[in-house]
Amino acid sequence: MLYRLARLLLFSVDAESAHDLALAGLQRAQPVGRFFTKPIGSLPVRIMGLSFGNPVGLAAGLDKTGAHIDSLGSLGFGFIEAGTVTPRPQPGNPKPRMFRLIGARAIINRMGFNSPGLAPFIDNVRRQKSFRASGGVLGLNIGKNAHTPIEHALEDYRACLRDVYCEADYVAVNVSSPNTKDLRSLQSAGQLAALLTGLTDERKRLEDQHDKRVPLAVKIAPDVSDDSIPEIADALVAHGIDAVIATNTTVMRNIPKTHKHAGEAGGLSGAPLAARATQVVHLLSRHLQGAVPIIGVGGIMHGTDAVEKMQAGASLVQLYTGLVYAGPGLVADCVNAIRQNGCAVSSPPGLT
Repeated sequence: MLYRLARLLLFSVDAESAHDLALAGLQRAQPVGRFFTKPIGSLPVRIMGLSFGNPVGLAAGLDKTGAHIDSLGSLGFGFIEAGTVTPRPQPGNPKPRMFRLIGARAIINRMGFNSPGLAPFIDNVRRQKSFRASGGVLGLNIGKNAHTPIEHALEDYRACLRDVYCEADYVAVNVSSPNTKDLRSLQSAGQLAALLTGLTDERKRLEDQHDKRVPLAVKIAPDVSDDSIPEIADALVAHGIDAVIATNTTVMRNIPKTHKHAGEAGGLSGAPLAARATQVVHLLSRHLQGAVPIIGVGGIMHGTDAVEKMQAGASLVQLYTGLVYAGPGLVADCVNAIRQNGCAVSSPPGLT
């Protein structure tokens, strides 16, 4: 009921303004935020060598600056992924760049990695203490600057990895946003292998320097072909990647053209993405056979959607657009549905 009232206000303004209002309101409500849902630690899962209080997390993109980790953590997430952060500050694409498709329970965005850059992002993350102190796992999502040529992308990713390394429980490598020119080409076999070789070499150097191994996850698009999924999966295994996040937003438009904003450019998220995202999870799971854990994201609007992702082969799930339509209670709904269906499973022995 409380969120229904808040949604009336939020939906009365444009989507990006509502996003900013929601974060500001949550920041002010943080001291009493725990009433929203069950506390962290209600359904433990262990993957990537990390212990998650529950398998329901927040996807990257909602907190791009790293300034709202603690307030978002008050909603009961087992883990939060902040970012995407780029090495240098950039404003992202021109506004308007985020659109609600209410009848489809979807969002189209073409944000374009709007980012404060590494230094302010790291400062913000360091100020966030209560979420991790209460057992929450923090992932930091990294990308390249829009003006960096694709042939020099590895330099940007390495710079990001170096700076976020000591602040992250895991690092997510975003090669799948549709809103940065040529970024998705990094998912092709040759470019992905080169990128992962460079990043895992950098990770080994950082591990030796800091005596700390930080897991790496790679976030892929739902628009990769079914035939390319085994190639991607094999590359992840070959390079010792610790998890795959499936999926990002889609450029496909399986929605009626009559929806307001249906023709806007950008990545589509929400309910129309659910089936394809789950299919990608299933195809990855069938090929990986447990060699790399999967984080399922895309179109989780109810607890039953989270269960479908887990049954398809995900070990963890992430939310974003579902929160816009269902509100903070979606976190508890997903945790409870996963518990009731008995589908929260840690990595098999020997896997991290």
